[in-house]
Amino acid sequence: MKHLKWLPVLALGASLAPPALAADPAKVLRVAFSAPETGFDMVKVHDVYSMAVGENIFDGLLTYDYLARPLKVVPNTASAMPEVSADGKVFTFKIKPGIYFADDPVFKGKRRELTAADYAYTFKRFADPKNNAPNGASYTDFIAGLDEAAKKAGKTGKFDYDTPIPGLQVLDRYTLRIVLKKPNFGFLYTVAAKDAGAVAREAIDGYSQDTLSHPVGTGPFMLKEWKPGSRIVLVANPGFRKTVFDGLPGSEPGDAEIYQALKGKSLPQVGRVEIRIIEEDQPRWLSFMNKQLDWIVVPKSAMKSALNINPDNPYDTTLRPALAKRHIRLSHTLGLDSTYAYFNLKDSVVGGYGKDRVALRRAIALAYPLKKEVIPLLYGNQAIPMQGLVPLGMVGFDPHFQGQVGYDPATANALLDEFGYKIGADGYRTRPDGAPLVIEQATQSSASDKQFNEIWQKAFDSIKIRVRFKTAKWNENLKAAYSNKLQMWSLGGSASTPDGDDFVTVFSSRSIGQGNLAGYQVAAFDKLYDASQVLPDGPERQELYRKMNRLVAAQQPYILGVTRFYNELTQGYVSGFKRHPISAQAGFWRYVDVAPH
Repeated sequence: MKHLKWLPVLALGASLAPPALAADPAKVLRVAFSAPETGFDMVKVHDVYSMAVGENIFDGLLTYDYLARPLKVVPNTASAMPEVSADGKVFTFKIKPGIYFADDPVFKGKRRELTAADYAYTFKRFADPKNNAPNGASYTDFIAGLDEAAKKAGKTGKFDYDTPIPGLQVLDRYTLRIVLKKPNFGFLYTVAAKDAGAVAREAIDGYSQDTLSHPVGTGPFMLKEWKPGSRIVLVANPGFRKTVFDGLPGSEPGDAEIYQALKGKSLPQVGRVEIRIIEEDQPRWLSFMNKQLDWIVVPKSAMKSALNINPDNPYDTTLRPALAKRHIRLSHTLGLDSTYAYFNLKDSVVGGYGKDRVALRRAIALAYPLKKEVIPLLYGNQAIPMQGLVPLGMVGFDPHFQGQVGYDPATANALLDEFGYKIGADGYRTRPDGAPLVIEQATQSSASDKQFNEIWQKAFDSIKIRVRFKTAKWNENLKAAYSNKLQMWSLGGSASTPDGDDFVTVFSSRSIGQGNLAGYQVAAFDKLYDASQVLPDGPERQELYRKMNRLVAAQQPYILGVTRFYNELTQGYVSGFKRHPISAQAGFWRYVDVAPH
């Protein structure tokens, strides 16, 4: 699961030929992020914005077909889908010869070919404690010998990249065999994830002091310019292998037109991608309306002017005629994502598993007006409540589980009274030991965040708890969250794979310091989760998911939020756009064309 703001906000089949610059340098795609990136070393980051850039610089063995729904994993740098052993534990990949890393000074003037050893090295980096990889458990939990190597490095202070790992076998220059210590029916999704793109050891060693700023990959684009938190520029990689679109046609409305526009085209089509970080909704919207941006997710503040929304049915949303006359196009889709507020379970005020702490977290959840205020005011009714750990549309979603506690301030106050959170002379509650009770909630400074804070302020006032908002940039809050330095924070998660494991794994104790921001550590959950990992999708696995849902709901480490609809607009001169559920933010960059305008 990739982290992103709470706000509403690939891959291909291809033929291979000698390197050729397909992209037109005069064609520029202009987009904007609503929050700042953190950097472009994909092993070290897991926010949507950094990953969006990285997936266009680096190449994984596998990827997703652009148009196919249900989602389909296809070869990328691999010449074919891997050979898989009967027991599901051995995967053998053959890599296409003739794929090269982008030219970079670390290669000393020589062309550097992609090899099987590069992927073995890349996967080892997920186990290196110095990288603090947010998605490390996806590799160390399964690849034979990788967890042991990580533990050894934790003791010695240095990861030995030269010692062979039983689960990462380089059979020859272009053949990689991955051996798992237990079956993983979703492992191909792991290999197709955006953070699995190959890096060259020379680049990591050469830029060891700042790998976040020096991405060197084999993908369609290269980093040309980066002003952190302000501007990012990518240019087409002149050494990118000649790639011709020959993906599947797709079956959804509009797919036929996109397929015909892309069929036989060399990718990427644009020669430059310019990304601005515009955190405020209004300037971002005005930039799009003035044709300074080519793509945008319609912000809440612009929904009334841009969209016709049926208040009784969020699926029934259309573009207003005034925008349609400008040839602007609307894509309306339900995301594979969730929003939530998490509590730091290691914190001395809101953390722990005692009844009084669970009661405090439950009371705050009961005071949260999700349906009454959050969905209509912040999301413009373009969201549906989350009911469990897995979002609608993903493998493992349970349509029968109802995990929302509902809005009930009266019950919240009664619960706090029962567990000793008394109201003092100043009208606010104290902790059971008589100490002042103050909740510190991390936030950002945008207008939308301020509106969200107002809702939270009223929620806390309704249960007579003081709240203090601590403001920082979003990427700074994310960094603090990974270090368990925040008491409470609201954010979102976007799918990295189509499997619900992507969201459930963040409650595993092995993900603490990675995706498990709450620091949730419950042996009963870990046992259920471990059992689920070796099962294919089916009734037995679904029952384990149901038990995990119940356990987390009972202990309230999170307050469940919503799954959002994405209303994305493209200018009339942009063709080939389709939102990909996994590569939602930037999966389209290599596919779209920008006509003269």
